[in-house]
Amino acid sequence: MGAPRLVTFDAIVLAGGSARRLGGIDKPALVVGARTLLDAVLDAVADAGRAVVVGPERPVARPVVWAREDPPGGGPVAALAAGLPLVTAPLVALLAADLPFLTADVVDQLVRAADGHDGALLVDQSGREQVLLGVWRTQALRGAVPESPAGARVSQVLGGLDAVRVMAAETTDGPPPWFDCDTDEDLMTARGTA
Repeated sequence: MGAPRLVTFDAIVLAGGSARRLGGIDKPALVVGARTLLDAVLDAVADAGRAVVVGPERPVARPVVWAREDPPGGGPVAALAAGLPLVTAPLVALLAADLPFLTADVVDQLVRAADGHDGALLVDQSGREQVLLGVWRTQALRGAVPESPAGARVSQVLGGLDAVRVMAAETTDGPPPWFDCDTDEDLMTARGTA
């Protein structure tokens, strides 16, 4: 067990996508194991001072602050722009709402790695950046979001920031923390191993 965390963080969970590859269903409300995808991510940020969920309101297992991107469906940068004004902590975890295997340990690892940088983001075993699985300095994010965020690409917004890349430890007991549920096959895999 690591040393106690001295830096507080908030979380922005992006839960407003259209889930086109899943037929447009409410993806964050899908159940994997005994909880929804959104609740799994909210469990991973249980230590956050505030959890801001950007997307349509739906039942969740813990108190959250709701926000909505403008326009609805305007993409992840528009969602980030909608959530940032509600963040009060110096750091913010920026997360997709479809990460059923994300854990508090991974979030804590990112919080610690962000020290001295604009942020830290997870990279998978092939070195691919997981842009919606990171922890960022709130002020750095505020400075990076464009004036017209709808349709902007997350990788371009975050690409100009000083981010340390964190390689997650390999798991032997299930999918990795960056495993997301974008397709029916992903959902079946998650449900089969949860």
